[in-house]
Amino acid sequence: MQFYLYLLLYWLSLTLANETSLQDFISGNNLFATSLYKEITTNEKSNFLVSPLSVEIVLSLTQSGAKGTTAEEIKTALHLPNTQEKIENSMKTLQPILAKTDLYTIQSANKIYIKNNFEIKDEFKKSATVFDSAFEKIDFGQRDAAADTMNGWVEGRTNHKIKNLIKPEDLSDDTRAILINALYFKGNWSVPFEVAFERDFYRAGVEKVQVETMHAVMEQNYYESQELGAKFLELPFEGGEVTLTVVLPNDKNGLAVLESQLEKVFQNPAYTTENVRIALPKFKIESVIDLKGILQKLGVNIIFKEGEADLSGIAGKKGDLFVDKVRQKTFIDVSEKGVEAAAATFVDVVNKIIGSNYKAPSKEFIADHPFIFYIKLQNLVIFAGRVVDASL
Repeated sequence: MQFYLYLLLYWLSLTLANETSLQDFISGNNLFATSLYKEITTNEKSNFLVSPLSVEIVLSLTQSGAKGTTAEEIKTALHLPNTQEKIENSMKTLQPILAKTDLYTIQSANKIYIKNNFEIKDEFKKSATVFDSAFEKIDFGQRDAAADTMNGWVEGRTNHKIKNLIKPEDLSDDTRAILINALYFKGNWSVPFEVAFERDFYRAGVEKVQVETMHAVMEQNYYESQELGAKFLELPFEGGEVTLTVVLPNDKNGLAVLESQLEKVFQNPAYTTENVRIALPKFKIESVIDLKGILQKLGVNIIFKEGEADLSGIAGKKGDLFVDKVRQKTFIDVSEKGVEAAAATFVDVVNKIIGSNYKAPSKEFIADHPFIFYIKLQNLVIFAGRVVDASL
């Protein structure tokens, strides 16, 4: 009996350790979402969508093959748990959460394409299994065919929403491995919007245009922040585990001020359930974000330096491999029924050395000017972005 009790206690302690690691990962991902969003806004002035989770997963996978300062820079910039064991524990716990359900579809898939005759170390293969990552040999010299193969895999994992992530010119005889994460979400609102019709929207907070806008009166989580000068509205999808939060500045041209306080924007506010009159524009966003410069500004530098990066956990020795490109493509479509969103991020490793019954609303949430939005799964930010011009 003591033997079985010991096993039970061991399993319980392991489960608690994994849950703690997952919470550390979620906290780190949400901090990374803030810093990533901020860096994007330094150059991007229009609508955009980014998936911090997709970046976090694929770079966590890359980090598992990094050593020394190369690994530490990634851990610090991405706010990852402080040990490889904790990172892997969080991945083991996260994978079942990122699984398809009957109420919504969310899936994260990883794949590593390796140059023919290039050998990956067993320790990296072992780490990759924790990320549920498959391997495939490929001839990067056949650039068009290789790009088609990899893009076909991405399309298949994102319901054909992310196309042409990898360009033939991204590949060369020096390419040794491509690491890809594809993330896809589709969900219907718990309560669909009742009607959509044309309404004024002040793009960039100034110029008035007519855009198709969804309308409803429904009970939802609502919060007004005097400190931020903004309103929060949380719209749940069927099942309640995934939500879309819209953060609307009170001033029509208040987006920049709101974005200067992003750390507080991504926190969970003290919601109350209110009957809210809602007007939210329908919108679609497709973004392509080259992340190399952004990551460098966030402190990830050595991994991009030829001869200095230490990816010897993947293959070879220190200085043999380095990362050349990190790019993400994203897509989102917000309509009366719900949301469809997708993201794919790749890391290029090269070697040059080698609806409800009507009740009078108590609150109004009229999104007729620029706003921030993010999608969360159990408090984990999986997508984040902004709408500056709803007519695009």
